Amino acid sequence: MSRQLLATKSIAELHEQEASGNQLRRALTATQLTLLGIGGIIGTGIFVLTGVAAANNAGPALPLSFIVAGIGCTFAGLCYAEFAAMIPVSGSAYSYSYATLGEGVAWFIGWNLVLEYLFAVATVSVGWSGYAISLLEQLHIHIPAALANAPIDQGADALHLRLTGAIINLPAILIVAVIATICYIGIKQSAVFNSVIVTIKVTVIVLFILFGVSYINSANWHPFVPPNTGSWGVYGVSGILAASGVIFFAYIGFDAISTAAQESKNPQRDMPIGILASLIICTVLYVIVSAVLTGMVSYTELNVAAPVALALDKYPGLHWLGIPVKLGAVAGMTSVMLVMTIAQARIFFAMARDGLLPQFFGRVHPRFRTPSTGTLVTGVSAALIGGLFPVGLLGHLVSIGTLAAFVTVCLGVLVLRRTRPDLPRPFRLMMVSLGLATWVRLAVWSVIGLLVYVGYGYRHSKLRPSAAGSVSVGAATTR
Repeated sequence: MSRQLLATKSIAELHEQEASGNQLRRALTATQLTLLGIGGIIGTGIFVLTGVAAANNAGPALPLSFIVAGIGCTFAGLCYAEFAAMIPVSGSAYSYSYATLGEGVAWFIGWNLVLEYLFAVATVSVGWSGYAISLLEQLHIHIPAALANAPIDQGADALHLRLTGAIINLPAILIVAVIATICYIGIKQSAVFNSVIVTIKVTVIVLFILFGVSYINSANWHPFVPPNTGSWGVYGVSGILAASGVIFFAYIGFDAISTAAQESKNPQRDMPIGILASLIICTVLYVIVSAVLTGMVSYTELNVAAPVALALDKYPGLHWLGIPVKLGAVAGMTSVMLVMTIAQARIFFAMARDGLLPQFFGRVHPRFRTPSTGTLVTGVSAALIGGLFPVGLLGHLVSIGTLAAFVTVCLGVLVLRRTRPDLPRPFRLMMVSLGLATWVRLAVWSVIGLLVYVGYGYRHSKLRPSAAGSVSVGAATTR
């Protein structure tokens, strides 16, 4: 069994598989990939998690947390760019791990990419619901609280849950259903829809910065780094690090680009451009928005689902901007869900292609040329999770799944190049700051994944000697 866990797919095999078996449609340019990255990155990170991270962890020093997370992402982005150009196939970190670290690690990463992308769709749907409800209220349309909130929330401590009395978060379920339908229809249609949405939300963010800067009260920035309360991650330097771990969720869009490699027209050139350009643009916007937001409103007031909307509602002179910004937030989170749904369906596609998941996950629609079954599974699962759980709990799970994938990709580069030993370190540091409860949930998720692998993936892997002519283990080949 240990031999199979270390079995790798050579880069030549991946290229051959991509050239001979690509059932997906190549339709994406460098510009569209960059816009997909921006669409995946800008959303909940600005419109939801900024408030939570400022209020609970970093205080006014939130821009420093974005810089820390951005530096970590820069390292990961370089690794993803190198891999995406070298191995232009669907699967992102899963495929890269399979080529460098073996099937066992590839399974672990593939399983945690499910935690990243599928739970990201669910998390953003909850944030989308909060902004949509706020917008509807401003238009005098009321949604009953029982149909607009999660029935399950965190209990007395981080390891316990409680019932809230609500029935379901219906808006979260409905938006996921709409997004899954668009992704099912086609990648080109999805890219066009995303481009329109990105234009809207970037325009709105620029408007918030330009008009909000006039309402900054510098007193809200003092103390810039609130003193630590005595608990790890609650203000102080540890709070900045803890916030960087939480808001790392905001950056997951750039690695989602790599899942669309088989749908890129020129992946060797366009994938690195899309990954790095979207990362740079979004980091600059994140830092500026977080500085303006914490200057407009005291960080102690920002622990809400719609912090940007709260900041606008606080000043009568900015009420006119409320509806455009809320529309931009709704649009922004819509594009995030779109990109994450695209990514998750293609992770399922790649794992099924290798025999680690049942073959129906790899089915491609004969007309739309999309991973149809994977898209349906993603949509249904994310809708149920988003309808049942709160944003805080889901956000931490997505962050740790993302960080696990980033660390592994960096390690994969080390295996291939045997250089840059410092690349994984920022991600290990930020993973520690996410707390015991999140690590426990990651452990439970990993155990479930191990059971699925042992029960299905191990026996059906196409690298098993009984299923294939040879298995490559490192530099050796066993027959």
